[in-house]
Amino acid sequence: MAAGIGSRFGGGIKQLVPVGPCGEIIMDYSIYDAMEAGFDEVVFIIRHDLEKDFREIIGERIEKILPVRYAFQELEDLPEGFHKPAGRTKPWGTGQAALAVKELVKNPFVVINADDYYGKEAFVKLHEYLVSHTGISDNKINICMAGFILKNTLSENGGVTRGVCEVDAGGNLLKVTETYEIQRKDGVLHARDEDGQIVPVEEDQYVSMNMWGLYPEIFDELEQGFREFLEEQKEGDLKKEYLLPKIIDQLLMNQKATVKALETTDKWFGVTYQEDRQSVTDAICNLTAQGIYKERLF
Repeated sequence: MAAGIGSRFGGGIKQLVPVGPCGEIIMDYSIYDAMEAGFDEVVFIIRHDLEKDFREIIGERIEKILPVRYAFQELEDLPEGFHKPAGRTKPWGTGQAALAVKELVKNPFVVINADDYYGKEAFVKLHEYLVSHTGISDNKINICMAGFILKNTLSENGGVTRGVCEVDAGGNLLKVTETYEIQRKDGVLHARDEDGQIVPVEEDQYVSMNMWGLYPEIFDELEQGFREFLEEQKEGDLKKEYLLPKIIDQLLMNQKATVKALETTDKWFGVTYQEDRQSVTDAICNLTAQGIYKERLF
């Protein structure tokens, strides 16, 4: 998913910022890790105005080693009977982004953010789950997620948004709550809910990084849920988003889905803020020096 505006990054296209020794971007490393894990196709979810840059900077290179397709997430791409509110500039969210691939994806798939580094372990675990399960069992949609440890997903340069998870002893997700402005101040973790109220978080609890293993059966639920989301919008509310963590939490509440949280201890990094770029570059350099990645990936 790469259609976000990237406002916190300072207005640039953060998904296309070089961070590797040979000009690689974060997506290169995700694609490389996904290929090693067994995934065999990539769909970029972008805006039409990003298409030229995407094709030149990454698409044309990846096309040489993997089938590449494009899906487009646009503000005007709404169900019949709905129209973009005047003044709406914020994207509709990750739920609409996933829905954008409905006509392209007919097999199990993983959804990821374009500007997050996830590490190798998560791709392997999600692939193993997806090939060993089916889309529906016991009348519930099967979903899996990479369960990152919160302390491994923080930025030194500001607050981050995470889906904070409740997981049972069997590794089943019970609840996921979108939580905002998570950051460490003076050695103490702070966070806020969507209303801006302070909420407690623990550094060792699971969080979602929008890395979900899904089956095509999810699309009908996404489609119906998007209509319901739009119907609930109030006039003048121009910023609410249709978000995967909230969608999946609702499916759990309605007993429509079973979600397996697959623990990964890899350390996340990403370019949420302009100041993150150097730390990401340093981290990639360190992984390359350890031999985890080749100096030139492709």
